[in-house]
Amino acid sequence: MSQLDFKSFRTPRRALGEKGLVLVLVVLGTCGIGAGAVMGDWRISLGLKLFGVTLLVFALLKTGKQALIIQRRKTLRQAVIKVVGPDMTPTILADGNGEIMSRNGAARGDPDGAEPTSLAQALTEYFANPVAVLFRLQSRAQATGSAREDIVTRRGHVRVSVQLVDSDAYLWRIEDIAERPVNRHDNTGLPMLTSGPTGTVLFMNEAFRRLVGSRAKSLDRVFKELPLVSGRIHSVETADGPVQCMVAAVPGIGGRQEIYLLPGHHGGVVQPTAASWDSIEELPVPLLKIAGTGEVLASNREARQLLGTGIEDGTRLSDLLEGLGRPIIDWLVEVMSGKAIGARQFLRGKGEKQDFFVQVSLHTADGPEGKYLIAVLNDMTEFKSLERQFVQSQKMQAIGQLAGGVAHDFNNLLTAISGHCDLLLLRHDQGDPDYSDLIQIHQNANRAASFVGQLLAFSRKQTLSPEVLDLRDTLADLTHLLNRLVGEKVRLTLNHDPALRSIWADKRQLEQVLMNLVVNARDAMPGGGEVRIETSNLTLRAPIERDRAKVAAGDYVLLRVIDEGHGIPPEKINKIFEPFYTTKRVGEGTGLGLSTAYGIVKQTGGFIFADSEVGIGSVFSVYIPRHEVRTPQGAIAQATAALPKSDPAVRISYEQGDGVVLLVEDEAPVRAFASRALRLRGYTVLEADSAETALVMLQDPDLRVDLFLTDVIMPGKDGPTWVREALKARPNTKVVFVSGYAEDAFGEQQAAIPNSIFLPKPFSLNDLTLTVQRQLH
Repeated sequence: MSQLDFKSFRTPRRALGEKGLVLVLVVLGTCGIGAGAVMGDWRISLGLKLFGVTLLVFALLKTGKQALIIQRRKTLRQAVIKVVGPDMTPTILADGNGEIMSRNGAARGDPDGAEPTSLAQALTEYFANPVAVLFRLQSRAQATGSAREDIVTRRGHVRVSVQLVDSDAYLWRIEDIAERPVNRHDNTGLPMLTSGPTGTVLFMNEAFRRLVGSRAKSLDRVFKELPLVSGRIHSVETADGPVQCMVAAVPGIGGRQEIYLLPGHHGGVVQPTAASWDSIEELPVPLLKIAGTGEVLASNREARQLLGTGIEDGTRLSDLLEGLGRPIIDWLVEVMSGKAIGARQFLRGKGEKQDFFVQVSLHTADGPEGKYLIAVLNDMTEFKSLERQFVQSQKMQAIGQLAGGVAHDFNNLLTAISGHCDLLLLRHDQGDPDYSDLIQIHQNANRAASFVGQLLAFSRKQTLSPEVLDLRDTLADLTHLLNRLVGEKVRLTLNHDPALRSIWADKRQLEQVLMNLVVNARDAMPGGGEVRIETSNLTLRAPIERDRAKVAAGDYVLLRVIDEGHGIPPEKINKIFEPFYTTKRVGEGTGLGLSTAYGIVKQTGGFIFADSEVGIGSVFSVYIPRHEVRTPQGAIAQATAALPKSDPAVRISYEQGDGVVLLVEDEAPVRAFASRALRLRGYTVLEADSAETALVMLQDPDLRVDLFLTDVIMPGKDGPTWVREALKARPNTKVVFVSGYAEDAFGEQQAAIPNSIFLPKPFSLNDLTLTVQRQLH
């Protein structure tokens, strides 16, 4: 990290602090020697004198070191003044803290005004806030030795460059590139031209004019194929006929572009000598010279800055980048032998730079040392990031559709199984030998229904039953199960805010999130450790943004699960919430735990983030919006309405009902169970296997119907469509929709239908009869 004071960028007072330290050492040393001289005990006297002499020697060494530093800076300042003094470009020598050590005449300000003492002050005439630019460039210079950046300022286009000249000295140049000649790379020896946004040739250097034989006025007079693609071979109309050349196009200001012809495999354009590669060092196109064996023979500055590393002798391309599917050396061999067609591939960085992508275009060239490859690099990190997000979105949508279809069919089967099991239980009491078998069938059907809910959770398609929750009570109920999950080696501790606010969430789904996070924490500590679950209140005064999500300002309840495990590498932490992605070994994880937790939290209206450090541990933070407490009567009514239909706390009435129910269900087993269940409660049930059949039945004006009980998704007309038609003639009829899909799959349509409620499949006999009873009475 740079030593720059990026908050204020003021000149530090380190020198004053060091002088003060020397003065303190001298005073203490003198006092020590004086105290030793008056002490009677010779041992104490000798010790004090030695202590004082040591302090004086240390102060002397400190003073000498300061003198050496000052002398070295003075020598460096004199050398720089001698070199850059006549330069017309503003040049400043500064230390690592931004303090100006020296400057040339072009960098001096108003003669009548005060001279700036820091870089930030010197550059305020160019930038409104130069601190960010200085920090960015100096950090890159520390890593690679130099850095530069072209910036649009209020004074025009400015190029700021910095060179590391000493361990704590940087040479800065501020160049107004608007005043520079267009042919600034004319000395490279490469054919080069500048074109405008409409294809007009604005400038052509001498090498390009000799190649073409004259000065062309437009690009179509030079190139047969337009538009030009950087890194590709294009046909150039030369004085001796068409020549195949590799093109490097560099975007410029106002739609302009600079076009270079690089050393090509047909040789007639530029002879690829060692000198020519030295001249390409300043070319604003990332280039690599690669041997057929994969060794990087040469590189220019743009390539080194793009790859973020120095390239030493013996470095191979596979040490810098990795292929997306096959070894890089296989690709290089194919290009060298002429077998590869369209030699362009996307490659990815290695290690901590796995999120870095480049498009590499390879072409062969011949030189005195033999045949080699030229690689043109294009930074495609942003493009690949957008592509990855799009693919992830498509994958989530496809998985969600698949899970929804599976859930719909599976929930119909479970409804028929559990429903007919309930009918059998009505005829068998606990003393019956078949009673225990029926209970097993019922319990396993409920387990299967829970599995379907988990399958839908990560695609955010499950049906929630939210209620007012206190996380402290939820965790207290769950503690016994969590202790069993973590085992004997792992210690589970809870830490709650005593004034924790309430939330509005589905208790069962929230328990699933907690179990998934705790199990992951346990698996990250195979040797044992501690898992801490903390809850607290959090008020965000302003929105925060992280991991491509924006958390709005407001009151939240923060749930954190902290472990002491091996941590998650930085290149993997952005992928852990993706479905089927797991950091565990094959066979140890499905990749659905965190994606399920993510889906539940997002559908609840919250956010989940992960922070991890390898070797230290991980922290998963869940932000859940605070529940706004209403009046006591309103809160009790809301909590009661949100209870699951089969909750034991709800007293189910088994009194005989009264009313006519039109049951519309295309699945025969579900229709048979629902019809029998309602008739057992005294309701008159009319059955229809489709919406069209139901509408025909309702054409009889003398037919009395009190309630429509209909499936949502059916062949032909769906539930909301036929119900809207039927309500035109029977506006007061109550409606109950049932579906194996989630409620929000048709929530907007249901909201437009009065007197309607939703009952998710699979439902039990009690769920069905209680819902109908409540809706009618």
